[in-house]
Amino acid sequence: MVAPSRRGERRMSPALHGVPVLRRVFIRRLGVAARLGIYPQEEAAPQRVLIDLELLVTDDAAPAGVGEDLLERVVDYEAMANIARTLALDGHTRLAETLAERIACAVLEADGRVQTVRVTVEKPDIIPDVEGVGVTVERRRS
Repeated sequence: MVAPSRRGERRMSPALHGVPVLRRVFIRRLGVAARLGIYPQEEAAPQRVLIDLELLVTDDAAPAGVGEDLLERVVDYEAMANIARTLALDGHTRLAETLAERIACAVLEADGRVQTVRVTVEKPDIIPDVEGVGVTVERRRS
């Protein structure tokens, strides 16, 4: 937090001194038609799959408040969505867990500012009377 001084200058709040500034970036309900599952019909034909991404990203450009309004400061949402889409559409994957893990690892590899990624893979149409089933995995940069 930046607090004004008596002369109107900006100074760093002691509460944030030395603490990394983080931003939570999310992509919700990315819909793909993927071949996902253990049953023969799931391998043969695509089904609706929904993917959520949540990224915890460092923000070195704004260590004590509001940074410059520049595109270079932020993670490319479209690139992250494209990673998830590409992996979901790449052939058949037996387990939602495996797909979520692949996406999480690829996102961490794609942008060094991402410290933690949480990926949810949901199959909304697989069990009657259930809105969806799926898994959420979380991976952190070491």
